Amino acid sequence: MLGGAGPDPAQSASKDPEDWVTGDEPMTGPQKSYLDTLLREAGEELPADLTKAEASEHIDRLQKLTGRGR
Repeated sequence: MLGGAGPDPAQSASKDPEDWVTGDEPMTGPQKSYLDTLLREAGEELPADLTKAEASEHIDRLQKLTGRGR
């Protein structure tokens, strides 16, 4: 266990994670590390086998929840 909202409309190059070609691949090491930090701060847990797209969506959501990434 490890301890997203959507694309930024202000960024024209931003794609919805569900549309990523590699979105169904396992999350990257950096995503896992950052997501673990955000989850600890938010007091949440998620499975450690998320895809890149799922991790990205949770990172976006948790950044808003924790106030990071502003």
